[in-house]
Amino acid sequence: MGELAPQLPDFEAPARPLADELVNDPGIDRILNTVRGHLGVDIAFVARYVEGEQRELTHVSSDLDLPMGPGYRNPREEGYCWHILNGRLPELIQDPADHPLCATMDITDFLPVGCHINTPLRLADGTVWGSFCALGRKPDRSMTQRDLDILRSFAGLVGERIQSSLEREMTHEQARSRVEAMLDGHAVTIFQQPIVALDTGRPRGVECLSRFPDVTKRGPDAWFEDAELVGLGTQLEMTAVRCALETLPHIPEGVYAAVNVSPETVASGTLRAELEQCEPANLVVEITEHCQVADFAALRREIEAIKAHAKIAIDDVGTGYSGLRHIVDLQPDILKMDMVLTRDIHMDPARRAMTAAMVQFAGDIGCTLVAEGIETAEELDVMKSLGVDCGQGYYFSRPLPVVAAQQYLLGAGRASD
Repeated sequence: MGELAPQLPDFEAPARPLADELVNDPGIDRILNTVRGHLGVDIAFVARYVEGEQRELTHVSSDLDLPMGPGYRNPREEGYCWHILNGRLPELIQDPADHPLCATMDITDFLPVGCHINTPLRLADGTVWGSFCALGRKPDRSMTQRDLDILRSFAGLVGERIQSSLEREMTHEQARSRVEAMLDGHAVTIFQQPIVALDTGRPRGVECLSRFPDVTKRGPDAWFEDAELVGLGTQLEMTAVRCALETLPHIPEGVYAAVNVSPETVASGTLRAELEQCEPANLVVEITEHCQVADFAALRREIEAIKAHAKIAIDDVGTGYSGLRHIVDLQPDILKMDMVLTRDIHMDPARRAMTAAMVQFAGDIGCTLVAEGIETAEELDVMKSLGVDCGQGYYFSRPLPVVAAQQYLLGAGRASD
């Protein structure tokens, strides 16, 4: 047989540990078990080629008490798979006695190997990742090309799972790299969106909003989702909080600044520690819930401590996970209605009824109610008529750079006098 030139990964650096999801992939285990049952063999396994001219078993299926299992490494020249990849042995071996090279290999008598069927595992770019193999301890002359074709089909399924795992790992790496580059705060810009009193039109506060590079391609939500994906959610949130706190000197007296944090970040104690080091300010901590709170008791304890330094607002009220019981227990100062309730409220009796109920609820527990997403005069008129305290949205102003927001707040304040 002629020598092949397989495309192999660069093994200058040690092979990285496999992702847990790949190591413990039940799908691969099921495939190996199915192959063993279909071919009537004793062992089926997946192996990858690693540094030092070795191969490593990653998944093994057998009812035998084998001396090797997942994680076992040996020189690749000692296994049939490497020689098959290089064209020195065929993919289908009914009996090792038919091939002189097999007699020179210790593994033939060690297991022993009676029949062997194997195909390389290649990634989407053609790189050989490893091999997919099934073998029995006795020769089997009944094995045919059809069995090899079936093995290749199953190997294709395993290859897809490996490829998907590697791509997800790469996505995580890229996300981590992007997020880590933001953590010093130098590339984070703060914009501020005004919040106004609906009865007077006077500015009451601003919401501090983080902006990251490539804002037209990746919005802030995508950045925070990346951070959460790679376990840096609290770190990125706190970077945004610190950047927002730096803008407080630009906010006129009597106007508050709201910073957004997740319940997880509050419960971690990191925010409290940061606020304890700050000068007193007209600050609001706006808690945004996009998922259920894992440890509500810890969240409540931290909020009680934070109240010495800031007021508390609950975001997404009416659509998120902020249940009424949680709102009562946390005793916030401000409730922010989700903009979904604001949209076209002048044409929707259900939205008006829900908003009226929230006005009553906020009044009963002593909270200021803020309607987000007001974009039209009609929406504004309905909110005013229902007794909503404050509003935020494009009707008043888009998010503005800090200096422009300061000018807006000063100008709007004078105009309302």
